[in-house]
Amino acid sequence: MAKEKSNTVKIATLAICIAVVCVFTMVIKIPTARGYLNPCDVAICFIAYTLGPVTAGLSAGLGTALADAIGGYPQWAAISFIVHGLEGLLMALIMSKETITFARKLIAGLVCMVVVAGGYCLLAGFFLTGFPTAIAEIPGNLIQSGVGVVAGFILSEAVRKAYPPVKTISW
Repeated sequence: MAKEKSNTVKIATLAICIAVVCVFTMVIKIPTARGYLNPCDVAICFIAYTLGPVTAGLSAGLGTALADAIGGYPQWAAISFIVHGLEGLLMALIMSKETITFARKLIAGLVCMVVVAGGYCLLAGFFLTGFPTAIAEIPGNLIQSGVGVVAGFILSEAVRKAYPPVKTISW
């Protein structure tokens, strides 16, 4: 019975995280040459630092893809699903060890920035905008993901201190 309750809480948490990532992606849009910048990485990094690889990967991919699909940028949905899903998954896997050192946090943050900037550059360059435009978007993507790393980490630390049982819903 306890395991069923635990899984129910994890599934509900996943659904809420998908919605939170979607809202963070849609609420503030800073237009760029072919897309937009947004604070989605704050939510994604918080989830990756706090709730584990399954929740981070699925909520990041589905939340951003959903936001693109319903927010006027459906051509970006598949790319956002892949890039942000991979971002959340990899960050959470790096952070999933019992002992989380500063070096591990730094590596997770750098992975986030490389995956977001590199992933969008490669996939958009091949499939949407061409490489000159995709390369021009790299600085904005680095800023977006860098802000997400810092703010997401600060939020995660605050939540972990205020509510230590949050570890039990990690998935």
